[in-house]
Amino acid sequence: MNLLKETILSQTPVPEDELNEVLSCFVTMDLGKGEYLLKAEQYVQHMFFLQKGCICFYTIHEGREQVVEIFTEGTFFTDLYSYLREQPSKCFLKALELSQVLAATKEDFEKGLRNSHAMEHFWRLSLEEEYLTQYVNSTNKNALSNEERYLRLLRKRPDLFQRVPQYLIASYLGLTPVGLSKIRKRLSQSH
Repeated sequence: MNLLKETILSQTPVPEDELNEVLSCFVTMDLGKGEYLLKAEQYVQHMFFLQKGCICFYTIHEGREQVVEIFTEGTFFTDLYSYLREQPSKCFLKALELSQVLAATKEDFEKGLRNSHAMEHFWRLSLEEEYLTQYVNSTNKNALSNEERYLRLLRKRPDLFQRVPQYLIASYLGLTPVGLSKIRKRLSQSH
């Protein structure tokens, strides 16, 4: 729980009693590599925080995995659309390595937010940051070349290349595995 506490306090000061109320909502879940936290058609009942590990958030489009996001330590995550709209998810959350997730039920998490102005402020800032990240990613998929997107990911999140299979990185970048391989080969020859 220390990483969760540090993550919250790094963005906004929260009185200790209010912080402890929110922290008490979370239970620890250990996931093995390849284990699912969520499958399509399930209802999202929890807000998650990734204490340790790597989680792939993806959909199936035309029979292929389409990676939406790859979560690593220190990240809040869920299928937010399904969570907020209370509709079955169209997505999957799958552990790419041994992972430890903290999970709070929607009811408990939202109660903790309602009881703390500071936590509501923290959550608003977190959602704003997530929106901006998704906006930049979406804009970059249209504005940057395949090579530029690859280099940007390599610069911003180099750890992913050691932790995530290349075919998932390719999907995340909107490429085929062959396309990613060609970019890597071309760049290695130019250096």
